[in-house]
Amino acid sequence: MLSRIFRPLDRYVFSEFIRIFISTALGFPVLVIVIDLVDNLEKYLNRNLPRSDIFMSYVYWLPDSMFLVLPAAVLFATVFSIGNFTRHAEITAAKASGISFHRMTLPIFIGAILAGAFGLLLGELVPITNGKREKLLQERKFVSGSERFNFAYAAENGRVYKVSSLSAERLTIDGLEIERKGGNDPGYPSYVIAALNARWDTIGGWRLGQGNMHIIPDSGADFAFSFASMIDRKLTERPADLLATPKAPQDMGFRDLGKFIRALERSGGDVNELKVERMLKIAIPVTCIIIALFGAPLATSTQRGGAAYGIGVSLATTVIFLMLIQLTKAIGGKGIVPAEAAAWIPNMIFAVMGIILLARVKT
Repeated sequence: MLSRIFRPLDRYVFSEFIRIFISTALGFPVLVIVIDLVDNLEKYLNRNLPRSDIFMSYVYWLPDSMFLVLPAAVLFATVFSIGNFTRHAEITAAKASGISFHRMTLPIFIGAILAGAFGLLLGELVPITNGKREKLLQERKFVSGSERFNFAYAAENGRVYKVSSLSAERLTIDGLEIERKGGNDPGYPSYVIAALNARWDTIGGWRLGQGNMHIIPDSGADFAFSFASMIDRKLTERPADLLATPKAPQDMGFRDLGKFIRALERSGGDVNELKVERMLKIAIPVTCIIIALFGAPLATSTQRGGAAYGIGVSLATTVIFLMLIQLTKAIGGKGIVPAEAAAWIPNMIFAVMGIILLARVKT
């Protein structure tokens, strides 16, 4: 059945595409890893890290370094495979046999779809591998500083802490607000706890001082009361846990980042840039498909300048794509356009250009 759908020509085109794609998708990250290793090897050795741990940390870094480069790898594979077919008159021979340009390049678009699916998988794998890399390099152990100011912390069970200042050395908090959004269950109301200060006790946990608690049920009147001292059993995070800076967006999966965004929204934080980052986890893999649409007709002109022309076109397009990603984060983060829509701007630009170029190709 498959042999009837995928003819020998299809398998040949797909094998050429996938060979270049794998080389590029691995080649760029390896280059980045070598540069990073040269810059940081002395620092890692000064930490007395085993060489095996350093090696494995870079193995775990591969998914993260590959994620953003996948569209570029698809572009290089598309441009060079079709460029080779054009220079060797294989496209002309296919057309003479009654096979159109669009039909001949179909395996390349299938490869781009597979690359996009792989990108979605990488996006969820990256937080796991980055966590393992951080542990091997003992990054948290070597983070300096014992104080943190004006931050929000998204805890479990929908609780958000807003802290004015935290001292891990003195085990104290000055200015603490705890917010929990309730549900439809009358026994699970929303509430806000505001305390002037809090102190960590290794036995009892956090003891809140001089504050009030405001309970807001889903139905019925809300009420509040003041307290001179109170222990919040749900506030189980230690000072060192609160001192840790929030994870970077690339260190959280799509769902986890969504939960963090919602929690930060409830605490009044600016989440536009995080929304862009979250949507890019889908937009960048989809770019693999759109970039093939753009690169396929573009590749037919690479015969003019040979391999050098193909490299130049691919690199220039990659640089433009990366610049558009940064522009996307800026305009989405500032709220100039809706954050989720901003993440799709590079795709829309390349899709329009791809459709125009594809329409001009002689089939």
